[in-house]
Amino acid sequence: MLSQPCRAVMLFILANKIPCEDRRVNLAVGEHLTAEFSKLNPFHKVPVIDDNGFIVKESVAILRYLSYEKNVPDHWYPKDRKQQAKIDEYLEWQHLDTRLNCSMYFIVKFLRPLITGQTPSKKIISEYEDKMKRTLDMIETIWLKSTPYLIGDNITIADLFGVCELEQPRMAGYDPCTDRPQVTAWMNRIREEMNPHYDKLHERVNKIATKAPGSIVPDNFPKV
Repeated sequence: MLSQPCRAVMLFILANKIPCEDRRVNLAVGEHLTAEFSKLNPFHKVPVIDDNGFIVKESVAILRYLSYEKNVPDHWYPKDRKQQAKIDEYLEWQHLDTRLNCSMYFIVKFLRPLITGQTPSKKIISEYEDKMKRTLDMIETIWLKSTPYLIGDNITIADLFGVCELEQPRMAGYDPCTDRPQVTAWMNRIREEMNPHYDKLHERVNKIATKAPGSIVPDNFPKV
């Protein structure tokens, strides 16, 4: 559950009560590189689902598929093609913005030093932080300018992907809500709507974030 796309997929599954068998993949010991896992996903990435023998890789494809095939409310990924197109706008945009920039900040400042034991230069951290801030500012001033959710007045799969990405830099000590009231209200709104699943799936994120100065942690979440 340290993977943003995995959290988004599990949030959707739990919120919609889709029956599933949850199989965790231990990336730290290389379970994603085994021959068994390669049969499911030769790209060696998570998440991946096996729906009665039908394999779907890539988190965006997974949630689109589940929206089509399972009995879920239409607001998640509406059948109306124009509404779908507006959701797809964000999903396509996020790859080189929300996902890329929040992930790279987390990797450069937190994950890579944890793995290698080497501290990156302040200049490199600053460069990645600036890119992330530009993305967060666009979410604040464009995507959430006049609506409670990324795409209009109802929660969609775009919100799940977006919010899980914004949770990631908290583990590296950055609060994505700083001076961003729209982002703050949106993240709180998603958390409230998705609980208790939201807090459960973010347990490890929150535990790490409590040790990172400057990050935000829900008021009712226990300190460690």
